[in-house]
Amino acid sequence: MREKLQRLGAFLAGMVIPNIAALIAWGLITALFIPRGWIPNEHLAKLVSPLIMYLLPVLIGFTGGRLVYGIRGGVVGALATMGVAVGSSVPMFIGAMVMGPLGGWTIKQLDEALEKHTPKNLEVLVSNFSAGLVGLGLTLLAYAVAGPFIEALTITLGSGAKRITQAGVLPLISLLIEPGKVLFMNGAINHGVLAPLGIAEAKQAGKSIFFLLETNPGPGLGLLAAYWVCGKGDVKQSSPGAIVIHFLGGIHEIYFPYVLMNPLSVLAMIAGGMSATATFVMMHAGLVATPAPGSIFAYIAMAPRGGLIPVLSGVATGALASFLVALPIVTRYSAGTDAASAFEKAKLTVQAQQTPAAN
Repeated sequence: MREKLQRLGAFLAGMVIPNIAALIAWGLITALFIPRGWIPNEHLAKLVSPLIMYLLPVLIGFTGGRLVYGIRGGVVGALATMGVAVGSSVPMFIGAMVMGPLGGWTIKQLDEALEKHTPKNLEVLVSNFSAGLVGLGLTLLAYAVAGPFIEALTITLGSGAKRITQAGVLPLISLLIEPGKVLFMNGAINHGVLAPLGIAEAKQAGKSIFFLLETNPGPGLGLLAAYWVCGKGDVKQSSPGAIVIHFLGGIHEIYFPYVLMNPLSVLAMIAGGMSATATFVMMHAGLVATPAPGSIFAYIAMAPRGGLIPVLSGVATGALASFLVALPIVTRYSAGTDAASAFEKAKLTVQAQQTPAAN
């Protein structure tokens, strides 16, 4: 079971890792140009939505298809991902991680079935039309079925978060938020559910705890620190840079591959989130508006007068709890991979696909 989780984590990370540069670029554009960004610019902020809704999912879908069946699989995977992206009103990273590899696998199976039955001199024609037809079918399937289904799943997650809040057991909301974040539902959870609740509360009380729940950089800091201390190879060397980008820059997506390659580490994120939220509740912490991006600097800027210590206490508690829970998980996982972390395995998987399996 553990080996299967490792292989799954390595494959998921292999889809995301090559596209981290695009994620960082999107995060920087968001941090700089949205209305609450560092240098707001209405014209340049128009880039934010198309990048997160279409470009990033298609890149991940292409990479997933390519991991399965080279460039040919990547093209079909990208087509299928575009269907799921257009068929939904939320970012389709989960859809990309499903439809991309499915597209690669489907065209691979069809190619193998047609290989012995394709007349000579017609290989190129059959190859192009078979990929086009498979791409058409999967795109329509994704648009009509997969997109609405995953969107409904996201909405269900948001509804669950609201019910937990109304039940008065707010720390338990981390059971939904933290797994949802690493599956790239963070935007839907924050802006679709928590931010509206926070705005309504802030109008009455002048601050809201809802602005702190998904955007908290503490748990991610603790996880990355654990990889820095106990990780091996590239994952250890990349952790300090990821800490700067995540904690100071507010780009939380940078730590998602670290969780995907070791799915058990999501427990550390949940522990960090629950501990931080409990601290926020106990100390009556809140922010005046959504911190965008979710960096420590944005937290300081959005803290109400006299409310900075409760906010920073929750961030610190979340980081410490995440770090302590992640330490044995990361240590055991690194030892179990014989000094080759899943991060490195994912890189090797990507490099092995540099020569396409099919053109």
